[in-house]
Amino acid sequence: MNQDQSYFFCGVGGSGMLPLALIVKARGAAVEGSDRALDQGRTPEKFDWLRGQGFTLHPQDGSGVRAGQVVVATGAVEDTVPDIRAAKSAGARILTRPELLSELFNGAGTSVGVAGTSGKSTITGMIAWILHRAGREPTVMNGAVMKNFVRPDQPFASALIGGPDLFVSEVDESDGSIARYEPTVAVISNVSLDHKSMDELRALFGGFAGRATTAVLNLDDAETPALAKQARATITFALDHPEADLRAENLAPTAAGMTFRLIETDGAAHDAALRVPGAHNVANALAAVGAVKALGVSVADAVAALGDFSGIRRRLEVAGQAGGVTVIDDFAHNPDKITATLNTLHAFPGRLLILFQPHGFGPLKLMKAEFIDVFARLMNPDDVLLMPEPVYYGGTTDRSVGSGDIAGGVTAAGRHAEALPDRAACGERLIQVARPGDRILVMGARDDTLSEFAADLLKRLDAGV
Repeated sequence: MNQDQSYFFCGVGGSGMLPLALIVKARGAAVEGSDRALDQGRTPEKFDWLRGQGFTLHPQDGSGVRAGQVVVATGAVEDTVPDIRAAKSAGARILTRPELLSELFNGAGTSVGVAGTSGKSTITGMIAWILHRAGREPTVMNGAVMKNFVRPDQPFASALIGGPDLFVSEVDESDGSIARYEPTVAVISNVSLDHKSMDELRALFGGFAGRATTAVLNLDDAETPALAKQARATITFALDHPEADLRAENLAPTAAGMTFRLIETDGAAHDAALRVPGAHNVANALAAVGAVKALGVSVADAVAALGDFSGIRRRLEVAGQAGGVTVIDDFAHNPDKITATLNTLHAFPGRLLILFQPHGFGPLKLMKAEFIDVFARLMNPDDVLLMPEPVYYGGTTDRSVGSGDIAGGVTAAGRHAEALPDRAACGERLIQVARPGDRILVMGARDDTLSEFAADLLKRLDAGV
């Protein structure tokens, strides 16, 4: 990265772009940007904060792009976006987000890449906290806000600014960009259908594991044996396999999260307590411990640090309680994540009123059968599923499968599901049917306003309207 270069981030407020822009700016570069959400008046507090951090923001109409800049675009940004047209007209260099991120990642002396269909943000946050507590000063690129690093002056702490020699990042398989990364440590939480076919995923994850000095792999996942064959060295973890290098036993939910006993291959045992709920977070913790163990942090120190890990925003985050109803804000958007969320919440009493906003028409078409199956199989008889249409901010996409197809399939399987015209209608229905003891679960990705929606539900429940 050239510190004297000016960078323009198209979509600067996005969950993957904002932390990368923060890291680039922290390294001395001038950073400007635009965002469709800014033009539409969504999440204004985020953009006010970015301005306060010294970012120059422009409308997404091409007016902010100049010759000589590096224009950074997400995979979701199409050539029809005025900033991209302006960049091409001006002869500006255009980089995708993965191209710039992998340049920073591969340029570090030591790098940790966190991949997998589920759990990436949480594992990345756990690794960040352990390394921070160990005094290792990592630079961390996360796709979600890490609560441990939130301060009044850093409300959007999805990046941690440390030294240039240790870089930790989520890496994405959905667009194939995982192939760009050359990790010292490769963490793979699991491999399951999400954005690509299983054959494509096996090739991408296998290559990622094979390029690493050490691969940290989940023995509970059926795809792991094939990945292990491609790895130079492995540290394995599991909840259910006694052969794993790091395994958990005696899992127990608590009011605050989970407790378990971590067992190493030499028999060393560590009592662990997490402040985040669910067996899936125990697995995430084991993955994080494996990653830092590969970097020389002791298991005992890692377990101690995890006791103070406060979680990731919008990962089973309790927004509040009003009128005897608890509102929970969650990022779950694919079948694996939905499974983890529903299993965790069903360990406690109370009906679930689920608002699931799909994160795109493409995933709905690819995983229609899997979405129907996960809700039909895991919803309790008295649970309710409400679905607006998927997130859609324009552009070209196949819209042939919508929320009605999923809701219809779930209803046919004997569970209560409704597809409503929009999120506002879902909100009205939630307020109408909620009663004391219920838990409203707001689920979905790619839309920061879901948290605002959850907060508004709380206000309405409190006011009794």
